[in-house]
Amino acid sequence: MNKEKLKSALESMMFVWGEPLDYKVAAEVIEHDKKEVLACFYEMIDDYEESHRGLSIKEVNKKFSLTTKESNFEYIEKLCVPVKEKKLSQAALESLAIIAYKQPITKAEIESIRGVKSYKVIEGLSDKDFIEEKGRSPKIGRPILYGTTDLFLQKFGFSSLADLPQIEEIEEVINKDDDEVQQMMLDFGGVEVPDEQEEQEHDTVSETIEGEEPVAVEEPMM
Repeated sequence: MNKEKLKSALESMMFVWGEPLDYKVAAEVIEHDKKEVLACFYEMIDDYEESHRGLSIKEVNKKFSLTTKESNFEYIEKLCVPVKEKKLSQAALESLAIIAYKQPITKAEIESIRGVKSYKVIEGLSDKDFIEEKGRSPKIGRPILYGTTDLFLQKFGFSSLADLPQIEEIEEVINKDDDEVQQMMLDFGGVEVPDEQEEQEHDTVSETIEGEEPVAVEEPMM
């Protein structure tokens, strides 16, 4: 199979597959060398950029998908029927950031960092496929370990976890108000968030978010 036919086949498969297409799966389908298929995907990314098309190819952990070009978002937004976007709650954003940077991490460790019970937030992020179980901790009780998914990377515009911004940038995001956070989520591709109606957390851990309880914190010995 020559390169042009290979590119044509890969483009068609990405179009019909819907989800990011693993290069290994693509290579098996067309019975072609995996390294050559991967190299072809990367070459196609450059081809799309150089030709200034309305579509681009996004990579997430060596899986590839066709997406609309970000610069055309305003036109697509006008074309499509407006859909009410739910705002990403402060609780969900904080928990997702903690999991992304500390993974694999247990629920107890997340709650220890946040200072409040986080069961419903974790459940909501899991239901939306932003996080998943990564195994069990060797600690007493063998609690579940959580980590982020490929969908998380895709929605936030990252190719891999190595592309995550520095911790300082995440802290700046967490301190933004709801409108700024929502705009950032739209910029990342319109992140849909958990259904729970959670209130914004305040600075003190003694105040709770709907569906969350404060974690007991021992006072320091004087």
